[in-house]
Amino acid sequence: MMKFENFQAGRWQGRYHYRSFEPTLVNHGWTWEDPTIHALLESANRALGELNAFSLIVPDIDLFIQMHVVKEAQTSSRIEGTQTGIDEALMPEEHIQVEKRDDWREVRNYIEAVNTAIAKLQTLPLSNRLLKETHAVLMQGVRGEHKQPGEFRTSQNWVGGSKLNDAVYIPPHPDGVPELMSDLEKLWHNEAITVPHLVRIAISHYQFETIHPFNDGNGRIGRLLIPLYLVSHGLLAKPSLYLSDFFERNRSSYYDALMRVRVANDMIHWVRFFLSGVTETATKGREVFRQILALRTEVEQIVLRLGKRTPNARQVLNLLYSQPLISASDIERTLKVSAPTANALIRDLSQLGVLAETTGQRRGRTYVFERYLALFSS
Repeated sequence: MMKFENFQAGRWQGRYHYRSFEPTLVNHGWTWEDPTIHALLESANRALGELNAFSLIVPDIDLFIQMHVVKEAQTSSRIEGTQTGIDEALMPEEHIQVEKRDDWREVRNYIEAVNTAIAKLQTLPLSNRLLKETHAVLMQGVRGEHKQPGEFRTSQNWVGGSKLNDAVYIPPHPDGVPELMSDLEKLWHNEAITVPHLVRIAISHYQFETIHPFNDGNGRIGRLLIPLYLVSHGLLAKPSLYLSDFFERNRSSYYDALMRVRVANDMIHWVRFFLSGVTETATKGREVFRQILALRTEVEQIVLRLGKRTPNARQVLNLLYSQPLISASDIERTLKVSAPTANALIRDLSQLGVLAETTGQRRGRTYVFERYLALFSS
């Protein structure tokens, strides 16, 4: 049993011309005396439960979850330096400026990685195997494709700086990565210890980022680990909680809190920060769902004015909830209607104020459901 107050995060191990941080194992019982953690844990669990309730009562929830995934992919990638906006993430590749396409592909890979990982949870437990398979999807055909996609690293990596000599942080030597990741996986499924799930995932995210098991993509996979854990353990019915937005808005505090564990053994500060993030993010997520439902009710009423064209217009709305940037050809393909019908539907929804044209072109026009997209851009 390890008490947070007595925790020793690891040791700095001298190497040839640098020192790597070798973290201690984490698969054991955890306790703490700090009363703030109890209060934060209670708030976080309540907020998470309220967010999850929306997943259970909102019809067609998966339509809206897809936009949460797009938002997460765009934000999590932005932390790593990509410059793709959420509107760009929804566009087809040919509409993206050539110099921005590498960034765009990284975001699209992340969307695919999230969707693939969530689908695999139906048949595969949260595991290193699942993380490796997800990493392979994340790294396909982008700048990280030469950095062992789908495999734990076999060379020394570092965080910050241009080389080992001026790195901000140097993770453990690659020889220790398999044992450290095996220990972390055991913590996810250890039923012999009574450690709350939110505390386990707080420790897990810290430990994953500390191990930095992949050559590239550790930040994104480590952040994705959070909703994967929550869904796999039944705390969320749907992947509706993503902390990247909180971490990005508090970026220096996030990195400082992780580093403070390694340098000063201060796991309490990290767990407090993490639980505050869960509460704030879940509360914000619940509010977004509430606004989505209000908007949905309003536009459902508006399209009733279309009379016999209402059923088709409703199908377009369902497409817009998962893809709020569309073209006439998207409607043709999804609804299996003719080009004139698709264009008529766009004209109807534009006149009703649901859609707005975005390109100003005569051909290849795209249209946006602005009020809906704005809920994910704020």
